[in-house]
Amino acid sequence: MLSPVMVCRPSPEDAVVDHAVAAGLQRTYYTTLDAVVCVTAAGDEVWRSQFEPQADEQYGHRPSCVLSLDELVLWVYRPDAMADRDRPDQWVALDTETGAVIAQANLDTVGHGGQQLLHPASDQVLLDVGEGQDGSVIYRASLSGARMDLVRYPWGDRCLIDLSPDGHRFTTVDHAQTDIAIHSYPDGEVTLALSVDAFGHDPDEIFVEWGGGYLNSDTVIVTLIGEDEDEEEWFRHYRADVRSGQVRAEFDAHAGNPYDIQPLGDGSWLTTDPSGHPIRWTDS
Repeated sequence: MLSPVMVCRPSPEDAVVDHAVAAGLQRTYYTTLDAVVCVTAAGDEVWRSQFEPQADEQYGHRPSCVLSLDELVLWVYRPDAMADRDRPDQWVALDTETGAVIAQANLDTVGHGGQQLLHPASDQVLLDVGEGQDGSVIYRASLSGARMDLVRYPWGDRCLIDLSPDGHRFTTVDHAQTDIAIHSYPDGEVTLALSVDAFGHDPDEIFVEWGGGYLNSDTVIVTLIGEDEDEEEWFRHYRADVRSGQVRAEFDAHAGNPYDIQPLGDGSWLTTDPSGHPIRWTDS
């Protein structure tokens, strides 16, 4: 079990939606439904970037943030369309020192939330915007001075799962949960696709869950879900080789639910104990 290295307290009036922490543990950044905020380790507010106007709708939109590798930029996804702000969804790059906008782009999505993944060997970022029943849209961006260079991948039915630790691949799951695909980075070409039957299950009964990730650069963890004869839900994790497509035997991740696993890319992964504390496991 892992022990906390810091405890940061947000402003009392803020309900935190997402957060990012600087490596030196001196600053924390978090989003609420109506703002992105930077605070010190002691909880003192450094700056606040308000989302105007304040959202009247309190559900269905969850802003997210991620800190760049050099910690100079905070990337923020704003689901402004669902928040009824009378503007498109926004992807914003903020100066971490001041909260000032470095670059900003309108997105052609109406998203509920967005997952952002940093490329481990460049300044590029991937964003997956979840649009509920309408699917999912994946973007790639980087900064050129005060300009955001934005690329939209040509799918509306694939959900981003993870980036490989070497940055050469990324993984998606079909929105209908029929398969998992390995893509080359950055072009997005599919180099491997595994459907449910590749894991020895009936594709009419079993589905690929939107979870898992890279155990290491060559191995991805895949989560399958289904129901037994008594209509009780079950889940299983498998390991698959991203080069050959070879599926190994069922993998015991010690997870409490299909989403209770966070691969770290170095052969280890996190789960949580019943109290919510993280536990780190190592592949052997």
